[in-house]
Amino acid sequence: MQLQQLGYFLAVAETRHFTRAAQRVHVAQPSLSQQIRALESELGADLFHRARGNITLTDAGQALLPLARRILADAESARIEVQEVAGLRSGRVRLGATPSLCTSLLPQVLRVFHREHPAIRLLVEEGGSRDLVGGLATGSLDLALLILPLQSHDPALATTELLREELVVVSAPDVVPPTAAPPATEGRIAVGELRGHPLVMFRHGYDLREATMAACRAEGFEPDFAVEGGEMDAVLAMVEAGLGLAVLPSMVADQRPLRVTPFVPPGLHRTIGLAHRRDVEPPRAARELRRVLLAYLAEAARTGQLPRGTSPV
Repeated sequence: MQLQQLGYFLAVAETRHFTRAAQRVHVAQPSLSQQIRALESELGADLFHRARGNITLTDAGQALLPLARRILADAESARIEVQEVAGLRSGRVRLGATPSLCTSLLPQVLRVFHREHPAIRLLVEEGGSRDLVGGLATGSLDLALLILPLQSHDPALATTELLREELVVVSAPDVVPPTAAPPATEGRIAVGELRGHPLVMFRHGYDLREATMAACRAEGFEPDFAVEGGEMDAVLAMVEAGLGLAVLPSMVADQRPLRVTPFVPPGLHRTIGLAHRRDVEPPRAARELRRVLLAYLAEAARTGQLPRGTSPV
């Protein structure tokens, strides 16, 4: 099995067309078809159902697809790693991060990294933790900043806990949410007091959605939604417009003109972590970014400059 054959297979799988696949990989269509046939012969199974104008993957092709993507991504990472042996004068880092971290922690860390290594290309993919786990598994990401613990623990991933962050309730500046009555908790809200108050809710797959739903159900109720299905920016805009309340990380809440109400102790929290594949050492540039991130957080903790509502783990 050759990398070139896997590249041809991937091109056909993604275009669903032999001629367009050949154009993508800059090879004659008969040569591409011949290599696909050779790959099928070696594997002992057809990879495509071939019908005029309708190329689809067989079960064998479906099984090979994620493996081919991972193998080719690892080969590209190996090529870049070898080129970087002489030093961090070039290269790239493919970093995934949740939307809330893309707008809070990540910009400051990348500013430090870019200042130290201006020649390194930074490729950032924004997504929910589940999506980022998939990117790590297929080799399309080197590192990912996500929320721990993972919903479905993947033993192939190595994770490092970084920060513990408080979750808070946000509302438009002129909307005062219900707060707990006892003097000791004045100005704070209990999860149960969200009952009957419309929430602006994230789409499925967001960790914040799962955390909010779990907290409400633990208090014995299903939350009411004013709007459902937004990304981070959309949720913030809808809260600012007064459509409802939302549960957000404190780092994000502090950056917008919103009324912020913390939960009564012990409150709601989440753990921010860094993950990479356990079976493949991240490229040198990615390892350097990991070092910069850990050093940045250690210095911020030492000098008391961690964002409000966060603490080292």
